[in-house]
Amino acid sequence: MSVIWYGLWFIVAVSLLVTVHEFGHYWVARRLGFKVLRFSVGFGKPLLRKVAGADRTEYVVAAIPLGGYVKMLDEREGPVPPEDLARSFTRRPPWQRILVLLAGPAFNILFAILVLWGMFWWQGSTEPKPIVGDVTVDSVAARAGLRSGDEIKAVNGDPVVGQRDVVFDLLDAMSSRGDAALTVRGSDGSSRVATLSVPDSAQRVRLTEPSELFHGLGFEFWLPPLPAVIGSVISDGPAGRAGLKSGDRIIAIQGRAVKDWRDLVERIGSHPDETLDITYRRDGVDHTVPVRVTSEESGGKRIGRINVKVMTPSISVPDSILLHTDFTLWGALARASDEAWSMTVMQGRLVARMVTGHVSVKNLSGPLSIAEYAGESAEAGTESFLEFLVIISLSLGFLNMLPIPILDGGQIVFQAVEWLKGSPLSERAQAFGQQVGIALLILLMGVALFNDIARQFS
Repeated sequence: MSVIWYGLWFIVAVSLLVTVHEFGHYWVARRLGFKVLRFSVGFGKPLLRKVAGADRTEYVVAAIPLGGYVKMLDEREGPVPPEDLARSFTRRPPWQRILVLLAGPAFNILFAILVLWGMFWWQGSTEPKPIVGDVTVDSVAARAGLRSGDEIKAVNGDPVVGQRDVVFDLLDAMSSRGDAALTVRGSDGSSRVATLSVPDSAQRVRLTEPSELFHGLGFEFWLPPLPAVIGSVISDGPAGRAGLKSGDRIIAIQGRAVKDWRDLVERIGSHPDETLDITYRRDGVDHTVPVRVTSEESGGKRIGRINVKVMTPSISVPDSILLHTDFTLWGALARASDEAWSMTVMQGRLVARMVTGHVSVKNLSGPLSIAEYAGESAEAGTESFLEFLVIISLSLGFLNMLPIPILDGGQIVFQAVEWLKGSPLSERAQAFGQQVGIALLILLMGVALFNDIARQFS
């Protein structure tokens, strides 16, 4: 059922965002006098079709809901009546063609801003303060002097508000120089600077892998403790083979009481490839079973695993660690624009550093991961799904601006060259560019799909 659920919301998200993208091309093209032949939501056989307007434009909803396109009059694709030649794509001025190509990514970014604007105006912004929780002994954070209870106020001199600011700033710092000076306020009210330093370039790249940043640095943000109750069990994993089930509460390991889920993870993690006696409570009755802990490599060392996930109940976060901000109508727009800009700039930096080898390619996500994120965010509620749409819409807008010939960005480069030299690129040069673009996209999709599959088996 979860596969169907993920697939459904993936289709909803892709169809909506691609329609927004293509509507941008369509709307600007119409305003500039291009002749639009078809606006299709989806590919393949038309399910719904309407012809309207003086240009007899076809509006289509097609059978395969994973994209869409706008077809404009183009003499490269067939004969054009003489009276329509001036409205053909190739006959319009290059600057107008560039505006049409820019409109798709621009509408994705505008869509994200509008969604964020509505969310900020309707309910404001609530973020947990960046308060340090557990700090791992002899870790980068511990050697820097970071302590549990510290509140992070700035990273490399840039003030931070919530946890997300810290994540972005740390990721930026670790993918560049590897030094992050954290200005913190201790639990006693005093201020000091704790400098996280990772001089080894290979270790810095590992820190940019998904879920590795805080694990590799050796600290976490403070969260209310989770009870050590199992949510799901991989049937052929160590816990599953030992008979543990969803709903079991782990109460002791080797006869020593387990405080919470974090305590459970740390103690299992410190005993890779060992057999531990685990005591659990089911239906009010305690049982003890031997569990052979497996292991996996993480951050250059072996970590114990029993292949279970936590049961996440509704947790009440104290108001004292939450920062809530309400916005006026125009204040919400300013915050939404700033948020969209910051996220887009961060994407640009990470992609550039991925190309130069400073950021792990494991961050590339393919359709499987995106579908999983779509389903999980929809299950979490409307706000979570809207946040997912914002992230994917900004990503779609940004990626389409990359100078890869088959994407909008590459086509913009072609038009700009024609504008500068006064004549189109040769068909041979354009064909070569298209082939390079297709090869690059296949490579990116291959890496992303490999990452998807690897995550499913990890």
